[in-house]
Amino acid sequence: MIKDQQITVLGAGIGGLAVAVALAQRGAIVNVLEQAPAITEVGAGLQISPNGVRVLDALGLGDKARAHAIRGQGVWLRDGVSGHGVLDLDFRTLKPDDTFLLYHRADLQRLLYDAALEAGVTVQCGQRVLSVQPGADGTDVTLEGQGPVNMGFVIGADGLHSVMRSALNGPATPTFTGQVAWRALVPATGREQSEATVFMGPGRHMVTYPLREGSVVNIVAVEERDAWAEEGWFHKDDPANLMAAFSGFCDDAMALLERVDEAHIWGLHLHPVAKNWYQGQAVLLGDAAHPTLPFMAQGAVMALEDAWVLADSLDRFGVERGPAVYQDKRRPRTAKIVAEAHKNARNYHYANQLLRGAGHTALRIAGRFAPQLLMRRYDWIYDMDVTA
Repeated sequence: MIKDQQITVLGAGIGGLAVAVALAQRGAIVNVLEQAPAITEVGAGLQISPNGVRVLDALGLGDKARAHAIRGQGVWLRDGVSGHGVLDLDFRTLKPDDTFLLYHRADLQRLLYDAALEAGVTVQCGQRVLSVQPGADGTDVTLEGQGPVNMGFVIGADGLHSVMRSALNGPATPTFTGQVAWRALVPATGREQSEATVFMGPGRHMVTYPLREGSVVNIVAVEERDAWAEEGWFHKDDPANLMAAFSGFCDDAMALLERVDEAHIWGLHLHPVAKNWYQGQAVLLGDAAHPTLPFMAQGAVMALEDAWVLADSLDRFGVERGPAVYQDKRRPRTAKIVAEAHKNARNYHYANQLLRGAGHTALRIAGRFAPQLLMRRYDWIYDMDVTA
């Protein structure tokens, strides 16, 4: 029902490009508007869990996706101070039929960008959206330096500071969580395992995993503190501040931090899941609808799921009914994942030594005698197949 339908996508991130591919493969005429001057090497690591890999497979990108990523073999939780292992979840035995991928964001974006062009999508960079006005007969979009233009059906995949979200829901005030995060990439030693390692400490934790055939290591380090920091990936910070925040961590963790020569910092804020995902011929997707904290590694994966479900809903029910079907399917799941990510931070951050010791002991026992139960806790996330 969307064959030859003209659709405009705001944003050429993971979600925007994925939905462009999915729509074009169904016969839609898709134009993507991206405010950046070019599709460039931006961002760091992503963990794409099986529910996201299934979308890449359904888009016909599965083989290429695997070729450009490292297959994640598990998650290793360690006490950040002592370095002792707490819990080792081996996906090869616990989820042998599933694929977890460790991806550089730029590589996944490039894969989707190339697929979009191959499917006939037009991508225009340097297009900054100033305002959006949804309507029953199309959505007026005002670009910098231009007047409003009716662009028909418009998808707002324009990220955390979405212009489309504000148009559909009004302004929202995020709440600072009292946590900041640094991200960095450092050269690998060649001895890293193909898994995510989490160093857990009082009021802070650090997640590391290899990327790009093991040539680099991705670092995301989170600290609880009162000092506010601005949102966004692009705020540089002195690596010495990162080193100081994690002073006292074990040798393995500090050896990674000592190799950081460029760090970025951002404040972690709670955003409510948007109440209204659509209005007239406008609809939200990805972070524009449901920004999430990084503690479940589901931000990019939720955008991939959104992309498939939105394209499928529009194809089956048209641009009039499709957005409502899409919201009904996606909003409850994404809201639950956002809430789970918010809760997960405190599991890593016991400030009290006794509580930390008790918590780590409980995890060790569970990991030794019932690792399947720990993995099963998130089956509702990883086992989802929105393409089925």
